[in-house]
Amino acid sequence: MVTDLVQIKRYGEKGREENGRFRAWLKRHNFVERRLKAIAQEVEDEIDCTQCANCCRVATTQINHRDVEHLARFLGMKVPDFLRDYTQETADEGRILKRDENGCVFLANNLCSVYEARPHTCQFFPHLVKGNGSFVSRMWQMPDRAVYCPIVYNSLELFKQETGFTKS
Repeated sequence: MVTDLVQIKRYGEKGREENGRFRAWLKRHNFVERRLKAIAQEVEDEIDCTQCANCCRVATTQINHRDVEHLARFLGMKVPDFLRDYTQETADEGRILKRDENGCVFLANNLCSVYEARPHTCQFFPHLVKGNGSFVSRMWQMPDRAVYCPIVYNSLELFKQETGFTKS
């Protein structure tokens, strides 16, 4: 199991094209989704996200209206004040949480300061075991996530073994 973030980045970048091919390969082949989810759960259980928190440092967090309302209420703020202070609108992703030099504005010492009210996307991250849409539809983001998330990187490598994917 690879957990060193420098290695994850290096191996993830090196394997980005292969991971893209694997994602496309999964769409064309039958596999036991339940087994892949079980593998991902085993990997998740072995990795302590609070020791890593790289997703909070690297990735942006898209939020929806329900997330905004929930976070504003949790912080005791009015929605317009929350939107002004903690979010920004982007052309590519829509409304996201603001970021500072450490990553997500709510990241504090590898912990989420709004964990109990964290956005929906954060609750399901890395979206391998659970998430919106089918398992294969969620796989389109995994080549990018394998560059910074030890759970995704290790799960993809185990998925390839489980499914008989041939690396070339």
